[in-house]
Amino acid sequence: MPAQQKKILFCVAGALSFACALGTAAAVGTQLWVKGTMLCQTGALLVNATGQELGKFIGKIQYGLFYGERVRQCGLGGRPFQFSFFPDLLKIIPASIHVSVILFCTVLIIFALVGAGFFMFNAFGSPYETLHGPVGLYLWSFVACSCGCLIMILFSSEVKIHHLSEKIANFKEGTFTFKTHSEQFANSFWIILVCSLVQFLNALLIRFAGFEFPFSKSKHSGTTTGAVDLMY
Repeated sequence: MPAQQKKILFCVAGALSFACALGTAAAVGTQLWVKGTMLCQTGALLVNATGQELGKFIGKIQYGLFYGERVRQCGLGGRPFQFSFFPDLLKIIPASIHVSVILFCTVLIIFALVGAGFFMFNAFGSPYETLHGPVGLYLWSFVACSCGCLIMILFSSEVKIHHLSEKIANFKEGTFTFKTHSEQFANSFWIILVCSLVQFLNALLIRFAGFEFPFSKSKHSGTTTGAVDLMY
């Protein structure tokens, strides 16, 4: 492939990687990871609410990695309540998983920025044969993509398996019990998915630029090198 086309591909990959880092950083700071509604089960059972009457006992909840907000509905109107994971909810959430999600988000941001820098360096500079060259480009993209996948897996398990929304809704509720009525992942969670796909796309761009996967070498090149060595 001509050098000009390679520069264009590296610039595109660098811009995508930089956008991925910015998107992840913005997603981490929001409370738009999960949105849902919570049913005040105790209140609904007390008045035997059915049909449209249940709407008076269904509140809302949304949260991210650091803070969130829920609206408590138990038949007397909505009562908003804001909370933070640190330190308020640290005792009731799976703290190890939650902290791991935050750490992997940090690693994703760092490696996406490093990858963007090396893509630009390979586009406008003279690539080295090690971490500045194809091996490094594959490495940064692979690590960032893996971190994105781990973030989605760990956070999904925290929400679905450990019932994170119900734990938050029942925080400091001694009398009323809340159950999940509806729950879906919001924009910030899907940004992480897009970032993972972007890093995978970057690896394809590297391959499309003409670079073989760094850990595989053709037998023909090895045979030729050996023959040249024998001549000297």
